[in-house]
Amino acid sequence: MTTPASSSVSPADLAQHMAVGRSALGDADQASALSDALCLPNLGIVRPRDVRDYSVLLFLDDQGLGLQLTGKGAPGPVRAEFVTGKMGYRREHGGGAGQLVAKAVGLHKTRAHLHVLDATAGLGQDAFVLAGLGCRVTLFERNPVIHALLADGLARAALNVDCAPIIERMTLCQGSSIDWLASADPGAADVIYLDPMFPHRDKSALVKKEMQVFQRVVGDDDDSEALLAAALSAAGYRVVVKRPRKAPAIAGPEPTMRVEGKSSRYDVYALKALPEPR
Repeated sequence: MTTPASSSVSPADLAQHMAVGRSALGDADQASALSDALCLPNLGIVRPRDVRDYSVLLFLDDQGLGLQLTGKGAPGPVRAEFVTGKMGYRREHGGGAGQLVAKAVGLHKTRAHLHVLDATAGLGQDAFVLAGLGCRVTLFERNPVIHALLADGLARAALNVDCAPIIERMTLCQGSSIDWLASADPGAADVIYLDPMFPHRDKSALVKKEMQVFQRVVGDDDDSEALLAAALSAAGYRVVVKRPRKAPAIAGPEPTMRVEGKSSRYDVYALKALPEPR
């Protein structure tokens, strides 16, 4: 799950329906810093189910920072989590360079340590997989709330002995990836990876939970075409775009090839042959 390079949800809109809260075990200083940085109300110690004036909370507890809907029956928090859960399992038991995203980037064809720029980082899951396979990954996330989630997840993972070497290969940046790509020299990154927001049709509880919260905070992606054009001008070897399996390609040149999975696919725009191992 990633977010677009631009968002239709403005900071003023966020302040009307979002606040910062924490449990009794949440870091009070971190909550205060988030409140100040994002210009959001700080509710102090609260229970999300009891909050009525705000529909979304940036919520701190003993497990770190989460983004959570409020009110009775709301799902639990969405976090950037790399140590445990799905990403922890994938790190220990994943398919290596045979994973679809790795194939799309080209890791099954080269042992070179590629520099991948993830222009729509979101919760950083694909970037973490690629960094775990030896890539140096630069992550861009424009939305300040999602950036805060990702920064918290990376910081917690850096404290884990198994994850720390992977996190060292990941550099998180805040701001518009389109602006950066437009001013970058050709070859600024070996591979540029894009995963613009799209309506998920997967029925799993996790996807439902993530999408409920992300749609409130991020809004709609309306700049995929400009993002692809900027990426094609800056990539050294290829651009990879993640799409729903049956969705049309982003407007622009036709992909060179596609790597398809059950629910999604990767459109690959190959610019030149990947480098030889170094």
